[in-house]
Amino acid sequence: MKLKSREDYRTRRHQRLRKKIEGTAERPRLAVMISNRHLYAQVIDDAKGCTLVAVSSLATDGGVTVEKAAELGTKLGELVREKGVQDVVFDRGGYQFHGRVKALADAARAAGLKF
Repeated sequence: MKLKSREDYRTRRHQRLRKKIEGTAERPRLAVMISNRHLYAQVIDDAKGCTLVAVSSLATDGGVTVEKAAELGTKLGELVREKGVQDVVFDRGGYQFHGRVKALADAARAAGLKF
């Protein structure tokens, strides 16, 4: 039996989540992706297949800490509210709802988004 990587397990969890989660125009999907160095978040309307708002940590130096993830969540929440959207569906991307993902989600909630 071939050993699977952590990324394979994460991808499988994400596919399981995506069966149940879909973004619409009224309630788009807030998707989170974490690489080894950066954190990406975007608000997606799956019905149209377009991204409404996207933020990332590419402009910051070094790795992404919980504090930087919270700043990204606040920035994302403000940009989404400017687009006139208040309700979103949270797609954690197969990652645990812990640490950076939780900090981003909590900051987005504090900025006025409803999950």
